[in-house]
Amino acid sequence: MRRSSKAMGLSSVNKIHETGCSQTGALSTQWPLHNDGLNTVVQWDHYSFELHGQRTFLFAGEFHYWRLPVPELWIDILQKIKAAGFTAFTFYTNWAWHAPNNTTLDFSTAAHDYTPLLKIAKEIGLYVFLRPGPYINAEVNAGGFPLWLTTGAYGALRNNDSRYTAAWKPYFAKSSQIISEYQITNGQNVIGYQIENEYGDQWDSSPQKKVPNDEAIEYMELLEATARSNGINIPLTANEPNMGSISWDSDWSSVGGNVDVTGLDSYPSCWTCDLSACTGTNGAYIPYEVVDYYDYFQDTQPTMPSFLPEFQGGSFNPWGGPQGGCPQNTGPDFANIFYRWNIGQRVTAVSLYMLYGGTNWGAIAAPVTATSYDYSSPISEDRSIGDKYYETKLVAMFTRVARDLTVTNLIGNGTQYTTNPATRAYELRNPNTNAGFYVTIHTNSSIGTNEVFKLHVNTSEGALTIPRHGSTIRLNGFQSKIIVTDFSFGSHTLLYSTAEVLSYTVLDGIPTLALWVPTGESGEFSVKGAKTATVKRSDGSSSVKTYHDGGDLTFAFTQSEGVTVIELDSGVRIVLLDRSAAYLFWAPALTNDPAVPEDESIFVQGPYLVRSAQIVGSTASLTGDIVNSTTIEVFAPKIVKSVNWNGKLLRTSKTSYGSLQASISNPKSIQLPALHNWKFNDSLPEKLPDYDDSGIAWVDANHMSTQNPTTPGSLPVLYADEYGFHNGVRLWRGYFSGDASGVFLNVQGGYAFGWSAWLNGQLVGSYLGNANVESANMTLEFPKGLLKQSGENVLLVVHDDTGHDETSGALNPRGILQASLISAGNGSLDFTRWRVAGTAGGESNLDPVRGVYNEDGLFAERVGWHLPGFDDSRWSSASSSLTTGIGFTGAGVKFYRATVPLSIPSGLDASISFVLSAVDPTHTAFRAQLFVNGYQYGRFNPYIGNQVAFPVPPGVLDYSGSNTVGLAVWAQTEAGAQVNVDWQINYIAESSLDVTFNGQELRPEWTEERLKYE
Repeated sequence: MRRSSKAMGLSSVNKIHETGCSQTGALSTQWPLHNDGLNTVVQWDHYSFELHGQRTFLFAGEFHYWRLPVPELWIDILQKIKAAGFTAFTFYTNWAWHAPNNTTLDFSTAAHDYTPLLKIAKEIGLYVFLRPGPYINAEVNAGGFPLWLTTGAYGALRNNDSRYTAAWKPYFAKSSQIISEYQITNGQNVIGYQIENEYGDQWDSSPQKKVPNDEAIEYMELLEATARSNGINIPLTANEPNMGSISWDSDWSSVGGNVDVTGLDSYPSCWTCDLSACTGTNGAYIPYEVVDYYDYFQDTQPTMPSFLPEFQGGSFNPWGGPQGGCPQNTGPDFANIFYRWNIGQRVTAVSLYMLYGGTNWGAIAAPVTATSYDYSSPISEDRSIGDKYYETKLVAMFTRVARDLTVTNLIGNGTQYTTNPATRAYELRNPNTNAGFYVTIHTNSSIGTNEVFKLHVNTSEGALTIPRHGSTIRLNGFQSKIIVTDFSFGSHTLLYSTAEVLSYTVLDGIPTLALWVPTGESGEFSVKGAKTATVKRSDGSSSVKTYHDGGDLTFAFTQSEGVTVIELDSGVRIVLLDRSAAYLFWAPALTNDPAVPEDESIFVQGPYLVRSAQIVGSTASLTGDIVNSTTIEVFAPKIVKSVNWNGKLLRTSKTSYGSLQASISNPKSIQLPALHNWKFNDSLPEKLPDYDDSGIAWVDANHMSTQNPTTPGSLPVLYADEYGFHNGVRLWRGYFSGDASGVFLNVQGGYAFGWSAWLNGQLVGSYLGNANVESANMTLEFPKGLLKQSGENVLLVVHDDTGHDETSGALNPRGILQASLISAGNGSLDFTRWRVAGTAGGESNLDPVRGVYNEDGLFAERVGWHLPGFDDSRWSSASSSLTTGIGFTGAGVKFYRATVPLSIPSGLDASISFVLSAVDPTHTAFRAQLFVNGYQYGRFNPYIGNQVAFPVPPGVLDYSGSNTVGLAVWAQTEAGAQVNVDWQINYIAESSLDVTFNGQELRPEWTEERLKYE
């Protein structure tokens, strides 16, 4: 589980700690660039990373390709990351995703080949931090360890055990070889390679005592040597789990295992929607309470950039969490305060976890999370963007153009900077250019009062109190602002601005500067050397007043909703925006340089999303998305006379200040066909005593010992992973003779797991599950008359698990910990034998396209009823309606199938979700699994969970053809189950993204091979 750094580390105080710094600043040369002898392409120092000789503010976000198993959609996510102003993205590779068994590595089949991500990164201009593990955590099943590793046969894991080493080396070596081709040193964009994950184990006790943990050190050295010997020549990085670990940091330690650059992970607003979990870890949870990082970085890694490899992008939703997650915990206000706060702490490299969360489809999730991994991220699970994305964009776009932010000293902080003690500021100053950045925030960040103040600043023209002409700076609610002084834009300089800088670009040698304030607020800025100005556009009631202050021109304004454009005598354009207009203001790059030089972008205002821009001759060719009718405005070089939007030439008009405007109409509407004509079949023949379990789908569960550290309560060992069955539902058939009155069963499956037991075909009991319980035992009484007088009795236990635990809990077994018959007489009574079935083929990787997480062990899955192409013509039709849904009475499992066509018009991006609900909310003792064209895309558990909407991406859904929808319904009581199944459109966008691509290779069809696994 992700751990917050809040209240877990070094003390921090509000004072200057920057050695040798003064108001004028020490030269940045006091901290020389270094590269650990690797190369001169990637270098770093106390201030920031330097790439190809250029310092870059690295604002990144995490995206997991294996949570979106459609390579054709990866460009959608990366374009949205790029469009928001980010310069990089990060991703974990996933050992389990690529290693279905201990002899196979798959880096080539469908979404197992992640090299398209790296090619797109180069094409559109994003740097990449790669995180290959081998352990990744990520709220993923077993933390990303392949599940064949969890038996105990490979030791305790995450150490130097030779068995574990032999297991990870092939994967890690191959990953390193693949990534080596895409390093920045090879002309590509991968700039950092993280070793392990949140592995703060360098010390046997506290880091201050510096007692080496030799096993951990040797493990890290083995990983590092493997990376280097397989071509990795960029910095190796590590992410500290909290401020108290201080591991692998060469500034702190001279023992082995150190990496080149370390950073700190931080989740200050609770990494989970279950706030009680964070209260238990870090003391009382206080919303919007910021964490001081400055002293930590100064004291522990002074020669490295202040680096946050993971900073909170949202929170995951656990089982039992609120429907839709908890976006209110980390919404737009969170992005506003915390991302600016990090800048005030001198952070120059940060990655948001998650920027796009995606889906826990199949069995990807660890027990802590439900099916969704939306993570309340800026880009939602259904790929939509909204206020949080736009609010994050305001910060990211600023960091991309604020070149002087990459070299700053913290001059001081406190309430002495403001005229209101309820507010404070952090002053950063570039020692080479004297540019200043004042990060303003409430003195108590957890109190979102409406406060006004003036700010005391130092500028190249002396000390000033700003604004100078009557208005004030306002922090209204949970808000922060970055006030700049001596800010360079092109060849011009802002002496100061109380409006925040959004971006600037240089067109025809003259800059256009975009500033913004919240709707209805005032701002003031002063441009050095300007003499006169003309307001060319003023939306609504915006007002602009000018003042001559010495040799500068100062502007005071109040910005209502819309855009104001001011033209200076020098030709400089100033674009003033309120928050709503700034949300839809874009600066698409004309280059694939991630840093985007100041003359290599244009400005576009109006669309929902602008993905890319290119100037071809006299035409600005733009791509992007429109969700409603809008006016588009383009600020481009004078050579541009026309605008092409998604391949269509727009009818434009030229404004008095040189931009081009046009209207774009609403996208077309779409009507989804009804989900009906369901057919069904029984999917639990195994409960019947005469079912034949001698086929290859079944394995003798006959181990009388185990290497797993958990000692079984009875024999044989009934841990599913022992027999090569790792995912979700497993079936156990235990045979016995004699007069038994009942059975004691202790089953373990992780949070929200469940199980049911049938004796000779009749349900004898179920454990329905609990969001906070990982194992459960019950004594089940056998009804009189149910036992056979002669011959064998069969006890079927259907066991569902929700994935393996993370970190050291990965070895916690899944299956039956104890199965003990209760004799009706005086003697003992034992099971004579057990058989177990799970995923068809076990570890054989029967479906390499969909991968090892996709299937469980239900009969329907083993024989392929969930796959397109299966012939269900002999099945019975299921009646369905809004009042009855689809379902049945009695305990058992039935499988439902429907085939439905889609015909999404080209030029539209439509996001679709399936919606499941219990017909009777008082009868929820059932579990259901949603399959779409063979992909398990939802685990509906109404007894425990609250997720009802399950987004399914294009590629999994065929947007231009027939789709097979399947639902496995497991009733855990004799009351049966009734479930409504519907689907909905989440959004429709007129888009350059092609969602009607031919993704047939992603949807392999049923074959007769499946019949072997009955």
